[in-house]
Amino acid sequence: MKVKNILVSQPKPASDKSPYFDMGKQYAVNFEFHQFIRIEELTPKEFRAQHINILDYNAIIFNSKQGVDHFFHLCEEMRIKMPDTQHYYCISESIANYLQKYIQYRKRKVFFGPHNKMEELIPMMKRRPADKFLMVMSDIHNDDAIEMFARHKIIVQPAVFYRTVANALKKDEKKNYDMYVLFTPAGVAAFLKNYPNFKQGERILACFGAGTAQALRDAGLRVDIETPSPEFPSITGAIDAFLHENHKRIR
Repeated sequence: MKVKNILVSQPKPASDKSPYFDMGKQYAVNFEFHQFIRIEELTPKEFRAQHINILDYNAIIFNSKQGVDHFFHLCEEMRIKMPDTQHYYCISESIANYLQKYIQYRKRKVFFGPHNKMEELIPMMKRRPADKFLMVMSDIHNDDAIEMFARHKIIVQPAVFYRTVANALKKDEKKNYDMYVLFTPAGVAAFLKNYPNFKQGERILACFGAGTAQALRDAGLRVDIETPSPEFPSITGAIDAFLHENHKRIR
């Protein structure tokens, strides 16, 4: 099957300088964009139902920029001012740098690993045994990181600051595409909700992240393109390579 129509489960790029648009021109392929999920912040009342006092914790763990936004927005709504002595542990340098939107960045209070892996935070956490850790999470999450920290005798309190909600496709948006591109396990769940009778056949499923790939396999679906990989760290690079072979093979 020659791939001609592709649905990407992300917002449409704001700039024309996007690899998706370049591929569209190069291979005469139609890319459409629709978010299968949206993120909603918890209300202060909903957060308080978890019986967590944020200021009891002097170290906050972030695994996404969304988590940073929702944490500080909710603190503002609850009139909680984070002290200058607060420590922040981030899964990546980009998230650490993003904190500058909300705090005065100081190296001695912001920590991150070099390779975007949660386990890289463990040595830094152990060097500060007085820290009490709170991890910012979505309502849809697994406890792998919390369990990993526990194995190293580091107690981390998970706290939900935002929820993931499925976006329903309208009837006229429920087209059949040759390829679907998915980015999160929650996106897979929303995809299946929108296409409850989905039959894969020759259709291509592309995904980013091991968790997303596993969610597809758990649903009994075939993963055709999985990133990141040593060859293709980006989803757009993997799709480009696939389209090159697909259009060369099928004319």
